[in-house]
Amino acid sequence: MTTIDETILDNLEIELPSWAFGNSGTRFKVFGTPGTPRTVEEKIADAAKVHELTGLAPAVALHIPWDTVDDYRALGVYAEDLGVRLGTINSNTFQDDDYKFGSLTHTDKTVRQKAIDHHIACIDVMNATGSRDLKIWLADGTNYPGQGDIRGRQDRLAESLATIYQHIGDEQRLVLEYKFFEPAMYMTDVPDWGTSYAQVTALGERAMVCLDTGHHAPGTNIEFIVAQLLRLQKLGSFDFNSRFYADDDLIVGAADPFQLFRILFEVIRGGGLDDGSPVALMLDQCHNVEEKIPGQIRSVLNVQEMTARALLVDTDALTTAQEAGDVLGANAILMDAFYTDVRPMLARRREARGLPADPMAAYASSGHAARIAEERVGGTQSSWGA
Repeated sequence: MTTIDETILDNLEIELPSWAFGNSGTRFKVFGTPGTPRTVEEKIADAAKVHELTGLAPAVALHIPWDTVDDYRALGVYAEDLGVRLGTINSNTFQDDDYKFGSLTHTDKTVRQKAIDHHIACIDVMNATGSRDLKIWLADGTNYPGQGDIRGRQDRLAESLATIYQHIGDEQRLVLEYKFFEPAMYMTDVPDWGTSYAQVTALGERAMVCLDTGHHAPGTNIEFIVAQLLRLQKLGSFDFNSRFYADDDLIVGAADPFQLFRILFEVIRGGGLDDGSPVALMLDQCHNVEEKIPGQIRSVLNVQEMTARALLVDTDALTTAQEAGDVLGANAILMDAFYTDVRPMLARRREARGLPADPMAAYASSGHAARIAEERVGGTQSSWGA
């Protein structure tokens, strides 16, 4: 059996989104649960619990203005005291009435400037927290043919992004996410990796593409996109989640574990987990019915497990089979790695590092859920949008 490269597993870090710990649900109802965080500090504490049990999640992404505080430096110290750090800063231009017909692509220059100013304020937060990445996801788009000028919207987007990019520091990056539909149903202004790539390439080397695994049409070969963006040196980050039909924001690997395996194989193949790699791995989930902390634990463990399986692929044998035109042999090499149960090995590895062999069981038996439910009484519970 191929030996797993422990260095790659050591490099695996998965950033957690603060909003994953708030109440969430469907488009029709947001469900409340006992112990839900009421403040960004409590969200960070929940993320720290995930890292404490898994050793895989040392950073927490913030969403502005959902996670606005008066003193971001103090918030960073608070996070460090809990054993984690503040990571990606996510902007929000999809909840104000002014953005009904677009933000960075809006025909009204005043609205565009408001959206630009928000991103500059996010960069100020990055400067205070030491964050590297400003991640932009836009709800901008149209619902009907003829509603907007497709080319004009791209021109305005390019102009707005260029203005924001001028404020990015030398050690910072602008990361542009894409989504093929929703909430805009006819045309989304950044619908695919090609559009994101075209826009960030025009900006410069510190602008990258963010790939959300749930933001693709059914049947899309996501690992091809991963390979291509790595080849072009423009894959900045992942938002890992899972989907069955649309952007379901489910636990990573829930719908298609084999797809997650294939994606991570290409990440490894392209050097995405090497020392000094620019690729950041982050979860982007809004749990509908499951508990929040265990849901994040399950997701990061799924990423680790599929990374370990991908590391078992005998790449020398695979290359030999590919070059020989051995179709079934090449496929079997991938399948053998995918079907290998790496969980006992990962459990032993965690124990050797002072972590629980089974983080899910450790959390369930810890009583932590009951404690925070008892402690977090009063105030306003956070939701996915606050």
